[in-house]
Amino acid sequence: MDVISLARWQFAVTTIFHFFFVPLTLGLSIFVAILETKYVRSGDENYKKMAKFWGKIFLINFAMGVVTGIVQEFQFGLNWSEYSRFMGDIFGAPLAIEALLAFYLESTFIGVWIFGWDKVSKKVHLMAAWLVAIGSNISALWILIANSFMQHPVGYAVQNGRAVMTDFFALLTNPGVWYQFPHVLSAGISLAGFVVMAFSAWHLLRNHDVTIHRPSFRYASVYALIGIVFVILVGHIQGQHVYRSQPAKMAASEALWTTEQPAGVAVIALIDEKNQTNTFELKIPAMLSFLATNSFSTEVKGVSNLQVEDVAAYGPGNYIPPVTLVFWSFRIMVGSGLLMLLLALLAVIWSGGKNLIDSKTGFLKVLLLAPLLPYLASTFGWIMAETGRWPWIVYGLQKIEDAVSPNVPAWNVALSLALFGVLYSVLTVIAFRLALSQGKGDIAIKASAASTAFE
Repeated sequence: MDVISLARWQFAVTTIFHFFFVPLTLGLSIFVAILETKYVRSGDENYKKMAKFWGKIFLINFAMGVVTGIVQEFQFGLNWSEYSRFMGDIFGAPLAIEALLAFYLESTFIGVWIFGWDKVSKKVHLMAAWLVAIGSNISALWILIANSFMQHPVGYAVQNGRAVMTDFFALLTNPGVWYQFPHVLSAGISLAGFVVMAFSAWHLLRNHDVTIHRPSFRYASVYALIGIVFVILVGHIQGQHVYRSQPAKMAASEALWTTEQPAGVAVIALIDEKNQTNTFELKIPAMLSFLATNSFSTEVKGVSNLQVEDVAAYGPGNYIPPVTLVFWSFRIMVGSGLLMLLLALLAVIWSGGKNLIDSKTGFLKVLLLAPLLPYLASTFGWIMAETGRWPWIVYGLQKIEDAVSPNVPAWNVALSLALFGVLYSVLTVIAFRLALSQGKGDIAIKASAASTAFE
């Protein structure tokens, strides 16, 4: 494999591992803060126990997110130095603000939350919990501000071969941000709800701490349902934005090779990328036009037609995304989301019953594996978002082939890719085992404190 392919694989592998932890941090931080709010308002010690229990899961996840996220920054300077040179003036600003404002905010008040249970008042401790949740999600916002520029550049000028920021406010009001951020936030909420339900189901099946895990299951089911409903609604609106801003990504997600008016949604398709056709497809007529514009008669441009337009606009080259990958990534994301909606709805309905443990044992066992669904949806949603803008690393401004470091040999990237793959796999197993064993000591607190200090 050449250095470009290896660098792309390394960034994809490390980012996917990192993203295993990010959405759970976003959603679980809010869930813990809500539980502690109920404790402060009601004085019920069970809510305090619940907040502490799920707080430990949050701390383990946060620690692993910090460790796996450090490598991301190194790659920009090592494997993607030409990208950093081209984008540094713009990309560096939101990342710096994220570190100095959001990350320091959450890291500082995590310390107050961990060690302040018996040292500060209930309201001060609750404030720390909410500041951790706010800091975590503001951190995601700044990262998405940076990513949204890569998807839809605004507020810039190209000077001396570099993109230079000319309007910081335009960066903040980039329309892509305000579709991406609610989508990521609601995805984190739904993921956290399913993780809490899975852990609670595991404990309920073993009759462990029923007074904690029965109400945890009930609250998490509502939390997950709210999250997945908003994921679907915001995702639909975001899809309409993609239709306007990145039409090739929209066409690739439906394996639409030639322009159609109206255009149908392909439920399944056998794709022949070499000949730019589908050998088999099962379509719902006019549905893509409706989903893209709320009209059943709108024209949707095909990938082949857009290729001709892009060549005219940007010069010779291949501007067709990897259609098969984008097509099936989109369907895995959507299919996982619909299953999540069904499971969350059933969980809400059945969690209010008095005999949940005895009568719904099979359902509880299904929920043990249910967190795989939001992880699949988040992972393949990210894959679709990033690969769907091929061949651009910064849409319309810089191609992937022009962003890689020119002096890094392929064997260096291959070696570090192998090492990171092994290391991240070990870290993921450790995180899972720590989460299962939480409550048997202060290992979660020690792991989080050590990670924060290292950062």
